[in-house]
Amino acid sequence: MLAKREHSYLELTKKLAQYYQVDEVEQALEKLKNQNYQSDERFTNEFIQMRFNQGKGPIKIAIDLKQRGIENFDLSAYDFFTLAKEVRTSKYSEATPSNYKEKAKQQRFLQSRGFGFDEIKFSFEP
Repeated sequence: MLAKREHSYLELTKKLAQYYQVDEVEQALEKLKNQNYQSDERFTNEFIQMRFNQGKGPIKIAIDLKQRGIENFDLSAYDFFTLAKEVRTSKYSEATPSNYKEKAKQQRFLQSRGFGFDEIKFSFEP
């Protein structure tokens, strides 16, 4: 599993627990962790970069990481304001919406991508 992509400790535990005893799984994962084959830090960095490249916002990324058992992560190195603007302009256009209905539609789209209100507001600025 680790040859294809990085996995969090929790992901591997859930997947392997379907086939093996829990104590065997924990022993194997501790061994992998000690040999640096499995690293939550490495998984976190790759996961954040992947989601950022997909155009996902910080809220969505944080939720996805927490679901995978990662509690400590730092998103401050990424510029989500610029990303929100790029995502909005690539989907719609650089022109600001002409009416409230269109603007609300674009705001909902950005919200569904996991952007906060500040990033969404910034994406409409010229």
